[in-house]
Amino acid sequence: MIQYQGTRILISGGAGFVGSNLTKRLLRDEARVIHIVDNLLSSERHNIPDDRRVQFTEASVGDDGFLGSLDDDYDYVFHVSTYHGNQSSIHDPLADHENNTLTTLKLYERLKDFRDVKKIVYTGAGCAVAEKTFDSAEATEESDNVSLHMDSPYSMSKIFGEYYSCYYHKQHGLPVVRVRFQNVYGPGEILGAGDWRGTPATVWRNVVPTFIYKALKGQSLPLENEGVATRDFIYVADIVEGLLLAGSKGEPGDVYNLATGEETSILNLAELIVEIAGSSAAVELKPKRDWDNSGKRFGSTVKSEMDLGFKASTGIRSGLEATIKWFRENLSLIESVIDKHRKYLEY
Repeated sequence: MIQYQGTRILISGGAGFVGSNLTKRLLRDEARVIHIVDNLLSSERHNIPDDRRVQFTEASVGDDGFLGSLDDDYDYVFHVSTYHGNQSSIHDPLADHENNTLTTLKLYERLKDFRDVKKIVYTGAGCAVAEKTFDSAEATEESDNVSLHMDSPYSMSKIFGEYYSCYYHKQHGLPVVRVRFQNVYGPGEILGAGDWRGTPATVWRNVVPTFIYKALKGQSLPLENEGVATRDFIYVADIVEGLLLAGSKGEPGDVYNLATGEETSILNLAELIVEIAGSSAAVELKPKRDWDNSGKRFGSTVKSEMDLGFKASTGIRSGLEATIKWFRENLSLIESVIDKHRKYLEY
């Protein structure tokens, strides 16, 4: 994408799953400098490409020393870092606040007087605005209707980040574009990445990599609420494309869904993964998680397609095939990372 050729870019959370995929794509697009800041709380150093154009600072994006060192010489900022995710935030709301809400506020406070930044892309969460229902879902649009009844501090902090994005755009002219992720999956998501964060969700953090790993190992796949919940699963390469389009075409102050518009049940996801993996793994039907009321959801694609020209191009089967292939090729790496948490976790 010519838009990013020769540019200087700051990526918070660039060592994470999405951030590292974004970094690799920007390198292919011939960005001149990519500065990654990541505290490695939920990511791994080896995700950072070995390329002379990549600079790495091991720190929180909210670290005062780091923020004070920044100069006004970035063309784009992608604020991808997050305290992952719902269950970790329920376990430790203060850590969620420190690594989600506070980081966004401090970053914007530092950037508010910068004049060279063309666009700042903030990554929000579709789960924070979706209707809480286990009945039939309707596509979640980019409206301003936000419930006060959230499932987790994580959902709240992602909305607080949107509030600050809107405030700093209106008050200081900060060119922030917001995007809302659906359920991202794909190559590069390492189970157990980073430090132990207090619950088994540190390892079993997302449903797709969890199911793939267990299918490959012949272990049963746990289906909360018997797998009736639905999600909008979007392949990481499509998410990266959406981020780049938001940076190049997004309107500051506005928000866009990055979604497929397709609804897949957790049961169907499990069955598809078992089939593609050629596994004999069974499914284990489990009760509903007490905290999770966001049963069925998927995102509307109308606005992002019309305004950004964004359309997800990877179907769920082909995306899972590529992800399972990557898992097979990197299984020893994944297991070495999981093993860091062996003393905390039986698996």
